[in-house]
Amino acid sequence: MSAQALQSPAVELSQADFERVRSMIHRHAGIALNPSKRTMVYSRLSRRLRVLGKADFAGYLDELERSGSDQPEWQEFVNALTTNLTSFFREAHHFPVLTQHLRQRAAMAPLNIWCCAASTGEEPYTLAMTARDAFEGRSAPAVSILATDIDTAVLERARQGVYPIDAVAKLDAGLLRRHFLRGSGGSAGLVRVRPELVSMISFRQLNLLESRWPMDTRFDAIFCRNVMIYFDKPTQTRVLQRLARHLKPDGLLFAGHSENFTHARDLFELQGKTVYRLARSAA
Repeated sequence: MSAQALQSPAVELSQADFERVRSMIHRHAGIALNPSKRTMVYSRLSRRLRVLGKADFAGYLDELERSGSDQPEWQEFVNALTTNLTSFFREAHHFPVLTQHLRQRAAMAPLNIWCCAASTGEEPYTLAMTARDAFEGRSAPAVSILATDIDTAVLERARQGVYPIDAVAKLDAGLLRRHFLRGSGGSAGLVRVRPELVSMISFRQLNLLESRWPMDTRFDAIFCRNVMIYFDKPTQTRVLQRLARHLKPDGLLFAGHSENFTHARDLFELQGKTVYRLARSAA
């Protein structure tokens, strides 16, 4: 395979095409693709070209740029290039913090949580499980969870709430009994999230770069984990400024383990391990 082009008998991704992809996904979704991701881009977008019967990347990108940003193919383009690595109770240290936070705020119900990167649903369902278990044996306040993602394909899977048994293999047996239904017959090997959890969550497509977010809610907690790592610093700052306006003065922002917001000290101050509160100047 040459250094100039990644190719198959039917299609090739030139360096110029790759740079166009990097520019387009950054402009449309804020994602800063590393120059090392050329092989990944080729693998994912070449599948899209085969679906559409396109002969080359340049022609596909030309058509995309000529179309309006609200055209369905832009969503397919974004879906192809987003990464959706997730699991139940990922970064487990956050959930005892959320439990305590919700208990302290029970009298302020209804409580609202926003999951900014819902992916295939494991994170928002984990939030729902945590919220229900936080008030076990006591009067549970109303808790609503908004779960958004830029990728429409993973959101559809999240709405279904069905997972292979391997996805929950490491969860506590009691938690499994409380929150999942085990499949049988044709659904053997699968589990389904219980309806009471599903009813707590509203799934919605959202691009964090949209000029206006379609909600006016200020949230008690925002989970924006492993999202900022795909943005450059100016984009991170713009998104954090908007998140600050949607967090209650005493709410919590949960970030991913490799994310650091020291460049936004005027907006957020560290409260615990990758947990932030609004800075006094931003509250």
